[in-house]
This record gives sequence, structure tokens and C-alpha cells, in this order.
Amino acid sequence: MAQAVPRPPFRADHVGSLLRPPELREVRARARRGEISPEALRKVEDQCIRDVVAFQESVGLQGITDGEYRRDWWHIDFLRGFDGVQTVEGRTFGVHFQGADEQPPLMKVESRIRRTRPSMVDHFKFLKSVTRRTPKFCMPSPAMLHARGDREALRKTYPDVNEFWADLTQAYREEIRDLYQAGCRYLQIDDTTIAMMGDPKVQETFRNLGDDPKKDTEMYADAVNAAIRDVPDDMTVCVHTCRGNFMSTWLASGSYDFVAETAFTKLDVDGFFLEYDTERAGGFEPLRYVPKGKKVVLGLISSKFPALESKDDLKRRIGVAAKFVPLENLCVSPQCGFSSTHHGNKMTVDDERRKLALALEVAQEVWGNS
Repeated sequence: MAQAVPRPPFRADHVGSLLRPPELREVRARARRGEISPEALRKVEDQCIRDVVAFQESVGLQGITDGEYRRDWWHIDFLRGFDGVQTVEGRTFGVHFQGADEQPPLMKVESRIRRTRPSMVDHFKFLKSVTRRTPKFCMPSPAMLHARGDREALRKTYPDVNEFWADLTQAYREEIRDLYQAGCRYLQIDDTTIAMMGDPKVQETFRNLGDDPKKDTEMYADAVNAAIRDVPDDMTVCVHTCRGNFMSTWLASGSYDFVAETAFTKLDVDGFFLEYDTERAGGFEPLRYVPKGKKVVLGLISSKFPALESKDDLKRRIGVAAKFVPLENLCVSPQCGFSSTHHGNKMTVDDERRKLALALEVAQEVWGNS
């Protein structure tokens, strides 16, 4: 009899995005220039997704994504699927990736937000059709549109911010409902605001916008909870948070202390994927706020740089984290995706494979076949 697959998150997991193959990057660039048809683009995307699913399965992963191969930007592409959300080139939200010339475009709320069509349900349907393991869908937190959006335009469209959240989270609930009906049982909400709020520079940026960073953290947690409030019991929902991930650069530094009590106790999710690959994340002490029974996926392995971590060091750090969260509630993964945008981080596919395989080897040695 085949062994039952445990409920996610898995002991060895990953955040979602994977390095794009050169042929995919080329054809998507041609599509952006209008040189090929959407049908021709989709044909190449479909084949590349089949290949990356086979790659993940060959490594031994149980949670399978489409590598976010149909996206240019992990968050913007999803949010632009809702009516009323546009982007502005050449403007950013105030915090810049370290050492990177290019920055993500600024999102702008130009009219009332409505979901008149699915944003990415078809992405999930195709993924589910090409894997027999657990397909995972990743979507940006609703907080991203407020935190990284044009605040002046948002206030003009929504003088009452509560109406903004009502419309946005309604659109999310409709998308999640259709994802569930399509068979999605593993959902990941990506939210960089939780981790980034620990950086004093980021706090100052939000204060300059007229915000209180502490109150924003509560507001963003409320928005996530509103988005997932109708999720059935058999759908696992996790939140992933990091300090930025773009071409092996980052946006912020700082521990989880500033937000831990609010974020960990308030978010009504099943687990947390947490960046912990460098000293920029601080120590494990804030994990004491994680409620009993919730899972923590320790992002101890870097998806930014090719150097392979020491298994002994990873196991030692898992042991330290277990002082705050029981070992049976811990998992291990890279701290973020390998390609949050179409550019990708500065490593090879072989590096990516070795990193993912390392997570599986460590999980096997720490937890056995559980």
C-alpha cells in the first residue's frame, strides 16, 4: 500500500519561483514586444512548465509549483489581474533593492477594484494537470498593493481605506474560491511587509507616508485574514515572508521582533515560511510567539547565492529554533524563490537543484520519513 502523503507544508519545501530557462525568457520578451502571438507564447510556457514540474519531481519534492513561469513579477502580475490595478514605469514605492539598477514598477489603483475574470486560476489548472504530487499555488498578499502602491492614487480612488480593503479582499476571496474548486489544497500567501517592517529604514518610509508601521502590520494581517476567511478546512494556507528577493539583492534588514507578536498571533494561517538564511533576519527568539500547533518552515538555505550550506550547520540551527517551536512543527526550505521575477537570481539550474536536494537530505536526517 502506498504511503499517504502528509499534509503540507512538507518537511522539505520550497517557496515557489524557479529559474527560467533561456528559451522561456526569450519568448516572453518577444511577446512583450508584440512579435509573437499569445498562443505561441502559451505553447512554450506549457512545455517549460512540464519540464520544471519534472525537475521538481526528480529532486524528490512533494510540493510542486509551476515555477511562476507565466509571470514577470511575482506580485504585480497577479494584482494586475483585477480591474482597477495598473502599473507606472519609472516610479517605485520608496525602498530600493541593494545594488540593482532596475526596480519593480509602481502599482497604481486607478479605479474601484473588481474581479470580473479570474486572475491566475488557469495557471493552477494547468499545473494540476501535469503533476501527480501536491500542486501549490502562490499569490501575493493583499497587503502588497497598499504597501508598494501609489498611495496618492489609492487615496483618490478610495478616500475611505476600509472600502479599499473590502473590495480587494472580496476579489481575493473570489479567486481563492475558484482555485479551491479547481482542486487547489495548498495555498501560499507571499507578504514581504511582515519581515521588512523590522528594518528602521522601512519603518521611516512608512512614517513618511503618514503611516504607523505597527498599525500597518495589524492592518495587513487583517487583510490576509479577510482574504482567506472562507477557506475550507482541507485547504492548507501558509504565509511566506522575506526581506526582498530580486537578482540576488534585497530590500531590507532587521529581525522579526518588531512584528512578531502581531504577525504570528494574529494571522489565521496554518504555517509560516520565514527567511532565516543570513544574520539580516536576526535570531529565532521571536518564534516564541508562534501559536501552538502551527508549522514554521525555516528558510535556512539561500536562494540568492550558489555556495552550498553545511548540513551540520543547518541541523544545528534547526536545533536552536526547536527551543522556541517544537521540532515536530518545523520544516526546512530556501528562504525565498530562486526567481521572484523573470530575471532570476545569480545562480545556475544545477545550483538550484543542489539547494533543493540539500533541503531534502537535511529533512531526511532530522525527521526521518515523517
